[in-house]
Amino acid sequence: MASQTKQQIIVLGAGVIGLTTALKIQSELGKRLDVVLIGEILPTDPKNIKYTSQWAVANLRGIAELEVDTFKVLWDLSAPGSDAEECLLRIHEEEYFADDSIPIKPFENMPDVRAFPFALLSLNHLYRTPAVNVDAPFLSQFKRLEQSQLPTGVRSGISFTTLTIDTPLYLNYLLNQFIVKGGRVLRGTAQHIHQVIEGGVYGFPGGPALFGGASSKSEGPAAVINCTGIGARFLGGVEDKKLYPLRGQTIIVRAPWVRSGKTFYKDRTGAFTYIIPRRSGEVIVGGTRAPNDWYAQPRPETTEDILQRGFAFCPDLASPEIRSQREPTIDDVRSLIVAEGCGLRPSREGGIRLEVEWTEGVGGRGRVPVVHNYGHGGTGFQASWASADIALRLLEESLARA
Repeated sequence: MASQTKQQIIVLGAGVIGLTTALKIQSELGKRLDVVLIGEILPTDPKNIKYTSQWAVANLRGIAELEVDTFKVLWDLSAPGSDAEECLLRIHEEEYFADDSIPIKPFENMPDVRAFPFALLSLNHLYRTPAVNVDAPFLSQFKRLEQSQLPTGVRSGISFTTLTIDTPLYLNYLLNQFIVKGGRVLRGTAQHIHQVIEGGVYGFPGGPALFGGASSKSEGPAAVINCTGIGARFLGGVEDKKLYPLRGQTIIVRAPWVRSGKTFYKDRTGAFTYIIPRRSGEVIVGGTRAPNDWYAQPRPETTEDILQRGFAFCPDLASPEIRSQREPTIDDVRSLIVAEGCGLRPSREGGIRLEVEWTEGVGGRGRVPVVHNYGHGGTGFQASWASADIALRLLEESLARA
């Protein structure tokens, strides 16, 4: 049973941002706070279009300001013997650029692995970051490819060592770690942020059972952390119309012989093709980026287009046995497809929302802080730990002021 002296903190949303944030708060403040994670869909559930994190590709192509700490954590988690080792894979990655309007000069200007200016080409936009100091061992393998190393139709290219994430496995790892460290999990759907502020877990079926079965309403949480992703567009009391889906579609191929990643950027519009292996032997082939596209099922014509582009880009998707006997065909890869899917990246005009909003008088209560942490677009996994660090700091500052 929870200690009566502990304040209740509710993290709303169980995607990668919510899970990482809940785990961070539980790890740092769990001795004095009751941290409850509430999600409509959990990592243990079947894949669902409402739960974008399960569909994410989640490979790290570079480091921007919010990704420095995240990469360091994930790199450590990918080490041999780590509890999360099976969720991550260190790989050699090559990036190709067909359009000279996509600058790679920031990547080039890295004099060593500790102090350098660089940029991240993300799924949403290209932006520059200031020089930073970070222990990034993957950068020791960075180089610009020679023209003789480039495929036909490619103007320039780079290579480096990075890592990929098996997102369904990793999400369950985060959930398990949160529970092991004492966190509580409740399945529930919030219609309005005031519902959470006023009653906390007592506003949800099954909530009282988390605290010994008491049926009377508690004083409510000391703070709410809103990590609802695209759901924040519809959550009453938030209804952030700056959020929009950036739909992506992929296919998953069983090709354990592919152990390096490749990405081809066609132009600045974001058109790209990628081959991303996972430790399990599955390979993610993509992709697409369609703003404001809410369609919830994979489109057959898009699947075929991805397959055609992926095979042309990487004929090695066909098995070594076939390639040793004859020229592979696209049908050799078609037979290896184990899944196809799509997800709605929670993109936001103006970028990520990471800030505190104060409420007052909700359900007769005084001032209660809501820490918003959503709108990461296609970089949720890549920025997860750094975003959680900021959310934790905002929470601590808010509790000190409340």
